Amino acid sequence: MSEELPEDSQGKIVVFGAKRIRRTWHEEQWFFSVVDIVGALTDSPNPRDYWYRMKRREKESSGVELSTLCRQLKLTSADGKSYTTEVVNTESAFRIIQSIPSPKAEPFKRWLAQVGYERVQEIENPELSQQRMKELYKEKGYPADWIEKRMRSIAVRDELTDEWKQRGIKEQKNFAILTADISKATFGLTPTQYKDLKGLDRENLRDHMTDLELIFTMLGEAATTEIARNRDAQGFHPNKAAARDGGTIAGNARRQLEHKSGKKVVTRQNYLANKPRHSLPRTDEDISEEQRK
Repeated sequence: MSEELPEDSQGKIVVFGAKRIRRTWHEEQWFFSVVDIVGALTDSPNPRDYWYRMKRREKESSGVELSTLCRQLKLTSADGKSYTTEVVNTESAFRIIQSIPSPKAEPFKRWLAQVGYERVQEIENPELSQQRMKELYKEKGYPADWIEKRMRSIAVRDELTDEWKQRGIKEQKNFAILTADISKATFGLTPTQYKDLKGLDRENLRDHMTDLELIFTMLGEAATTEIARNRDAQGFHPNKAAARDGGTIAGNARRQLEHKSGKKVVTRQNYLANKPRHSLPRTDEDISEEQRK
């Protein structure tokens, strides 16, 4: 629930080669998306169909039902929604890999074993998870001071979502609505509009924010957490009001900075290799300012 679709900030996506493998931590172990594993090993344009035909072929040749190795757990899809998906733990993944003729099979097995081992290390020492995250951002070329702000923004976000859970917010769509309310009040843009502005698709919006954008995002979310606690907000509508008020605090601070500095906080800047250029969308406050003139 932390952010739209974290690239690996919450460990829910790992990368093998150029392929993204979704996973979820369940019953003290990782479970990996079978379709994603198939796609990584076969480079099939339709890994879901490949997996269907593979199950049928395996049953006919050996009598083994590969589906019996799988569990049905929810994973986040490319559209940001969670769907029940066939997943396997590490042991069952090894068995499925045996049925896929691929030169990548052995490297994938070693990678899978390492991924599982790293999770055990992180449980024993949580600081390792943050350190690996920092190293990942560093490898991508992010500056050290930005990385520190990004780490702090993740902590602030986690504190907010934990607070929401304790206050009766359970469904992912409600998390998205509340997040959009904070963003709209802070920046005049919903996360979807913000991603369009920055030319992003599946990328994590916050991984493409400037220092100031991260700071005001943190302010809006920290203020929302504080307001929800002080009001003892319970349920969706009281928390929605808290989200708007928290975002308004950050939005007012942003406007004051823009007035004094003469420079907009919201920017098209991103960290993509090939940066698309988009024009700034007109926000509600832009329209109000034009009407005053």
